[in-house]
Amino acid sequence: MNRPPLAAHIGSSAVRRPGLRVLAALAVLAALILTLPQLRAEPAPVIPAPAADETGLEGPSATAVFAGGCFWGVQGVFQHVDGVLNAVSGYAGGAASSAHYDDVGSGNTGHAEAVQITYDPQRITYGRLLQIYFSVAHDPTQVNRQGPDRGTQYRSAIFPTTQEQGQIAKGYIAQLNQAHVYGAPIATRIEPGKTFYPAEAYHQDFLARNPSHPYIVIHDLPKVAELRRVFPEAYRAKPVLVSAVAAAK
Repeated sequence: MNRPPLAAHIGSSAVRRPGLRVLAALAVLAALILTLPQLRAEPAPVIPAPAADETGLEGPSATAVFAGGCFWGVQGVFQHVDGVLNAVSGYAGGAASSAHYDDVGSGNTGHAEAVQITYDPQRITYGRLLQIYFSVAHDPTQVNRQGPDRGTQYRSAIFPTTQEQGQIAKGYIAQLNQAHVYGAPIATRIEPGKTFYPAEAYHQDFLARNPSHPYIVIHDLPKVAELRRVFPEAYRAKPVLVSAVAAAK
């Protein structure tokens, strides 16, 4: 690992190796957030389900690919969703040759940090995944940023794996904009025909492996808590981990 994950996710490419004072300050802030609920992120909005959803899926699994800022948190949220069989952090939007963390971090590759979700369509629908994505996993009104992370690699984007998914996502964005669910228009881009590339192993299951990491505590654990609050019927306490799925094969 050439770049410490913490440095890559505190919002400035100039800060590569935070000093001990920075780490100590982040640790104190993380502890405060754990003990003072009023300092947490604002509650996720409760939004309507999509008016249209996938139909006729009979196979054991299907895939969806979403980007919404740092993939640690997006992966962590969907690993706690019942019906999700696997959630892999990676890159989508650019070429295979640049699908590497240090390259994507430049913001010049066309890639976004993304998560490929494999799900059981008999247990959860694509529309339900979209609802969780727009409500809990990230803020879809942000342009090329999420929280402290800025750049095109942190854009809000959907990479449909079928034409029907693209139509459902487009219709849902129009539905939410018309309902004025948010205080600003949805900035999420729909980017069909893009290949997903898995990220490096050290990024997989990062939230589950590092629950006390300051970035995770501040930005991502609240998302998992909101998933449990807003979608209790879809929440499962034990996450499905990439490492466990790989070991079972």
